[in-house]
Amino acid sequence: MAQSNPEPVSNTSIREAPKTFWGIVKELGPGLIVAGSVVGSGELIATTVAGAEAGFWLLWVILIGCFVKVFVQLEIGKFTILTGKTTLGALGELPGLKVKGMHWIAWLCMFMFLGIIGQMGGIVGGVGQAFTLAMPITEEGRVYNEASDAIVRAQVADVDGIDIAVENISTIELPKDPGPDVYIWSLLIALVTAIILYLGRYGFIEKSVVILVVGFTLMSLVNLLMLQQTATWAVSWSDFWQGLQFKLPPVKEGLYPLATALAAFGIIGMAAGELIFYPYWCLEKGYAKYVGAKEEGEIWETRALGWIRVMEWDAWGSMVVYTISTVAFYLLGASVLGRAELYPEGLDMIRTLSAMYEPVFGEAAVGLFVIGSVVVLYSTFFVNNASSAYVWSDAVYYVRGESGPSFSRYSTHRFFCVFLPLLSFVMYCMVPKPKGWIIFAGTMQTMLLPVLGYVAIKYRFFPGAQAFRKRKTGDIFIFVSALALLLAGTWLLLSLLFPQIRELG
Repeated sequence: MAQSNPEPVSNTSIREAPKTFWGIVKELGPGLIVAGSVVGSGELIATTVAGAEAGFWLLWVILIGCFVKVFVQLEIGKFTILTGKTTLGALGELPGLKVKGMHWIAWLCMFMFLGIIGQMGGIVGGVGQAFTLAMPITEEGRVYNEASDAIVRAQVADVDGIDIAVENISTIELPKDPGPDVYIWSLLIALVTAIILYLGRYGFIEKSVVILVVGFTLMSLVNLLMLQQTATWAVSWSDFWQGLQFKLPPVKEGLYPLATALAAFGIIGMAAGELIFYPYWCLEKGYAKYVGAKEEGEIWETRALGWIRVMEWDAWGSMVVYTISTVAFYLLGASVLGRAELYPEGLDMIRTLSAMYEPVFGEAAVGLFVIGSVVVLYSTFFVNNASSAYVWSDAVYYVRGESGPSFSRYSTHRFFCVFLPLLSFVMYCMVPKPKGWIIFAGTMQTMLLPVLGYVAIKYRFFPGAQAFRKRKTGDIFIFVSALALLLAGTWLLLSLLFPQIRELG
């Protein structure tokens, strides 16, 4: 479970870091857990929606979003290993205003986490949609599925030049009442998640997420490769090159693809939330515990460098996983949804997204996508709630202070394991628009990223970390990364304040 004490760890569990390749591989894990959170709402929904709206034009935004945040992740992870502090505790080491026991940046992070609860509402609603597609409970749900299915099939067939026995798309209407199926399934998912998290342990979460993410990522890659065998849906080299030219897409009435892509920028790769989560999983894995409390001398520094190296392997390895999956989902969104002019929205979002698999898998596409979307979205819901429970219980710990109530951090964490999934369901019931919640959360996270860039710079040049600045190129990369995050966050904020800017892309 979470560390019971956020202060620096003792020297009772120290051990040397592995030096062989397989020895290091056995110690990886935190990055893969966070990747399980990333390869979900960010990739499956936000990235594909950006591809659908922008075509191939904004692939460069997606690639930058995956790459630049790793340098922030490395500095935050390194600081945690050296101090043994959680994210909120480490922020308290920075100069600046503190309110009720927490640094002002920590309060900004907690405000963003309110938006993440809404994002999880969108996720649990998406999983509920997937289950409704596979197993509708009511007659209303079945009729709604059939109408949504007919509309999507007609649009895909129209692009593919296939004559299918379906009514003219203009005559098909979605029923006004989709039935309670999505809400029933979403509630069941939230309840099951609350129970698993209440009883779960790190090892179970780590193994489950790796299996779930790898399975669906491989299926999506196979789908993308098989699309290359079709003239209509193949991604050509000219398409790919178009996406790398740092140009904006043509303006489309009613769509703002650059704003969507920058919102996706906040939740692809290492999102702001995942950057905050990462130190908690590093602590849970034991990196800081193995280093031990800081001591003067070369022995401690050598041991710390060894575990920092393991953490770097973990961070870069997870970056490879989520970058491959992110690019695959973006290209699927651009090549299929964009060409068919299908834009995932509302209660039929999952059915619309399944169209990405239809040119390859035909009638089996919906079933395969339902399985895949349940896998990848649920892994996001599961990991994000597990991670958020650590952060919220940590916040309670610091706000109440030493003189506060005597309830333990362990019991607080277990409370949030149950409370957060159920609250996510309530948020979805209030606004049943998964894409809207996810884009909203992505927007909040994108605007927090410049602050985390600043934090990473402060950590890198923190007096206690000077001995671990071995590569001067790292100084350059952290400043470039922070600048990229600042530009993305500033443009998105300005586009929200001044709509005429948003309409440029």
